[in-house]
Amino acid sequence: MAGCRIPLVLLACGSFNPITNQHMRLFELARDHMHSTGQYKVLGGIVSPVGDAYGKQGLVPAQHRIAMAKLALETSDWIRVDEWESQQPDWTETVVTMRYHYNRVLQEYQKSTTAHKFSDKKPTATSNPSVQLKLLCGADFLDSFKTPGLWLDEHIEEVCGHFGLVCVSRGGLQPERTVHESDILSRHRHNIFLVTEWVRNETSATEVRRALRRSASVKYLIPDSVLQYVHQHNLYTQKSEERNHGKLLRPLTKQATNPVSSLDD
Repeated sequence: MAGCRIPLVLLACGSFNPITNQHMRLFELARDHMHSTGQYKVLGGIVSPVGDAYGKQGLVPAQHRIAMAKLALETSDWIRVDEWESQQPDWTETVVTMRYHYNRVLQEYQKSTTAHKFSDKKPTATSNPSVQLKLLCGADFLDSFKTPGLWLDEHIEEVCGHFGLVCVSRGGLQPERTVHESDILSRHRHNIFLVTEWVRNETSATEVRRALRRSASVKYLIPDSVLQYVHQHNLYTQKSEERNHGKLLRPLTKQATNPVSSLDD
């Protein structure tokens, strides 16, 4: 019965540099898939752009990425943009961002006196809230779990085991194989939902930026409102692509020097 479905919120973390139509399609595809399981009712979606401290090459300031995401999602009645992650002074681990939004979701949807109260500490194994939060990603994000130093095993455990993943196929990547080849992912495969995108859209923010640098058209790849904003603020130039050039991604330096810091935040 529909009334017995588990309420679910989808959270997408990433650069959104810039947000593309494909980013927004992920939410629509994921919602359809989760509804088709007969187990879930998607209540909302959250776009959480990463902070500037992430250090990725070509990453324009968060204020612009936030503004573009808000413009892109003006027509959505269920997906919103959240600025919390982008406003943190240092790069924030995805799992910490998930804990934050998990608390917010509980506060918003669980108003009764019997609702569980969580801190920003790691949720306990006995936690059984009625509302769930799952990380929404593309297959390339799932592949990043294999990049040495980018993720801590305990973070992958918590993301996949406690929260769960909804992963949409992309290009020639094989998310099923990625899950199979990882002991951690395989152990939590019941909580990893793989979504096949039959109408392929291979739009990538990297290719959009490249086209913009070369004054090529990106119409119909990103919303018109976002394109107008890009031109208005002269974003994605050769100069902007050099931003953070040669710099290590913050996860590679932060986690190498203090591998358990995020668990104590």
